Amino acid sequence: VMFTRQEAEGKRLRNPFDTITEGIGINRETSNFKLAQIDSAFQGTDREAVEMAAYLMRNDGLFVGSSAAMNCVGAVKLARSLGPGKVVVTILCDGGQRHLSKFQNPDYLQNHSLAAQHQGQQLDFVM
Repeated sequence: VMFTRQEAEGKRLRNPFDTITEGIGINRETSNFKLAQIDSAFQGTDREAVEMAAYLMRNDGLFVGSSAAMNCVGAVKLARSLGPGKVVVTILCDGGQRHLSKFQNPDYLQNHSLAAQHQGQQLDFVM
């Protein structure tokens, strides 16, 4: 997850309500980010993260949180842009246990029109 100028400190609410993926990203530019040479970045949606978490549980038995799900969404987007024959690695940086009240709560997701809909082994929910 990378800093973006659009998300810079003072440009967004302290506790934004436009996403259920809490704690992803950073709203200030740190020294290590200033040194990084970034080629590009991908954005993901709540829908993609929720669908990815459900996909990982259904197909791989992995119970992940929103950050890990979003990392996998980014990995799929990168893999598609690189094409066949490449290896993409990501980190599953959080488990789903700490996300039981929102991101991993079926009732909460349903109330926000985000209940997982896709089934099977296809990743067509990643745009």
